[in-house]
Amino acid sequence: MVALSVLDLSPILQGGDAGQSLRNSRDLAQHAERLGYRRFWLAEHHNMPGVASAATSVAIGFVAEGTSTIRVGAGGVMLPNHAPLVIAEQFGTLEALYPGRIDLGVGRAPGTDQVTARALRRNLTGDVDQFPQDVVELMAYLQPAQPNQMIRAVPGAGSQVPVWILGSSLFGAQLAAALGLPFAFASHFAPAMMEQALQIYRQRFEPSETLATPHVMLGLNVVGAETDAQARHLFTSLQQAFLNLRTGRPGPLPPPVDDIERRLEEAGLGGGSDALRMAVVGGPETVRARLQSFTERYQPDEIMVTAQIFDHALRVRSFEIAAAARDELAQAA
Repeated sequence: MVALSVLDLSPILQGGDAGQSLRNSRDLAQHAERLGYRRFWLAEHHNMPGVASAATSVAIGFVAEGTSTIRVGAGGVMLPNHAPLVIAEQFGTLEALYPGRIDLGVGRAPGTDQVTARALRRNLTGDVDQFPQDVVELMAYLQPAQPNQMIRAVPGAGSQVPVWILGSSLFGAQLAAALGLPFAFASHFAPAMMEQALQIYRQRFEPSETLATPHVMLGLNVVGAETDAQARHLFTSLQQAFLNLRTGRPGPLPPPVDDIERRLEEAGLGGGSDALRMAVVGGPETVRARLQSFTERYQPDEIMVTAQIFDHALRVRSFEIAAAARDELAQAA
């Protein structure tokens, strides 16, 4: 069975606050470490009332301080929002504090709306068209400094923090292949181009000093519970969050409801959102079977599990169920 990792948005719950969300994230990371998850990544989003991880490097440091072995990183930093030197310094600092445990996934989306993107940069010089050049510049800052190099990341130079390309379209696959970098695809919310992106990445991959062969990680919503019915009930929190986002009303993560079908029908989304069609939702046996099917069909090297579940204890339990499924599949292999 492939390795499992965690993608966390540090969800702010309806009636909760960001401080509790970040403490929940660290608690979840501690459980994930005990359960044998390989990585724990936090995502950069801005002006989102339901996401507490906007200051991603700060959140990563908080989680890394509370764990000891699991790799902690960004899934990802939205590079158009930042100067590459600043990100090299931030992640060089994290690597200096938690050596051998820091990952840096980068994406070219703003992680927000255009108005907020302008507020982040004050101008639009850091646009998405410069993303490939920004990635190369960032990677150079993380390499050992060269003689007479005028600008160095301190800390950062020589840290060689692993860089991943994140994507939800074909662009990221092409760039990751050209640079010989590991590739993480956002199939947990944008599955439409996943198969084509995987084909492009694997066929066009150019070996590099970083990576000899392609390495793919796929995002996957996994909501596990004691029964299929309970899991479907818990899943309605994420379904509501997507519905609110689609209708221009983003907010904190809501508690589960019993009338999700009616709400989706009223919004013209009968049958649910296509964005969530690959989600694994069910009891232990269903989770095990769906994980096996997903792995056999798409052949990822890793699966990055995410779960937007309102009750924190039940969210932890969902990750326990996914880990048990992984272990059972590995024993059967």
